[in-house]
Amino acid sequence: MATRPVVQGSAHDEAPIGTANGFVALALALLFLAVGGVLLAQSITPYGLRWGLFAAAIVSFIAGVMTLAGLYTLQPNEGAILQLFGAYRGTSRVPGLRATNPFYTRKKISLRARNLNGDRLKVNDKRGNPIEIAAVVVWHVDDTAKAAFDVDDYENFVKVQSEAAVRHLASSFAYDAEDRSDESHEPTLLAAADVVARALERELQARLEQAGVVVEEARLTHLAYSPEIAQVMLRRQQAEAIIAARAKIVHGAVSMVEMALHELSAKEVVALDDERKAAMVSNLMTVLCAESDVQPVINTGTLYT
Repeated sequence: MATRPVVQGSAHDEAPIGTANGFVALALALLFLAVGGVLLAQSITPYGLRWGLFAAAIVSFIAGVMTLAGLYTLQPNEGAILQLFGAYRGTSRVPGLRATNPFYTRKKISLRARNLNGDRLKVNDKRGNPIEIAAVVVWHVDDTAKAAFDVDDYENFVKVQSEAAVRHLASSFAYDAEDRSDESHEPTLLAAADVVARALERELQARLEQAGVVVEEARLTHLAYSPEIAQVMLRRQQAEAIIAARAKIVHGAVSMVEMALHELSAKEVVALDDERKAAMVSNLMTVLCAESDVQPVINTGTLYT
């Protein structure tokens, strides 16, 4: 299929346009009006109207009014799209009082950075778990022509496409790892915030390129399980935390028991057979792994009955 060639300076590509100093144009306009007033006064005589001077006065007045009509102001970080009978002529970004063709229509577009604080969305993550997610997007208009002519309403376009990007992002990542001991290191929404933010920025930029918008930053502002499964997932996370803590306690207890037996044997404090070692290991593990304080029972007799 043949592609349509891109015309330089078309509505799909911003083109700069030159404008005049507004203060100079204002001075000329006042001069035209003053000259017109003088000519008009001189054209009226007791003997009748001097049509030549009257016509010159009218022309001078029209020139002054047209010059004033071509004046407009721009603030810093603001652009003015200039059109002549619907045709795009260019974009002016020079701030201050400016003058241009009085027949040009001027549409101002802010180039400042803006924040889009997205609503909380209820979506499914990569594993199908329902979650709530929201993001904030910092963006600004870079190409005024695309923003004005390639989309109907660029602000609404940014809002809708940002919501679509967040929904797609949520379905591309899991909320959290199923097994925290997993060595695959797959990025998740909860654990890989920087990776998720970069992925969101890339997708947003690809979607908003059509509107001439540049994404400066995108971050998640809210992330949680949906209320209907939040309690279940919380209990699961608590269970995983308890299991991980128990594993640490057992690992440490085994190391301490091994050290104790080794020190007793190396320093020949007491000689224990396998049965007594097993009893000692059982007692030490009970003391070290117990959740509450253990009350010791002191044996004042011999180890062997």
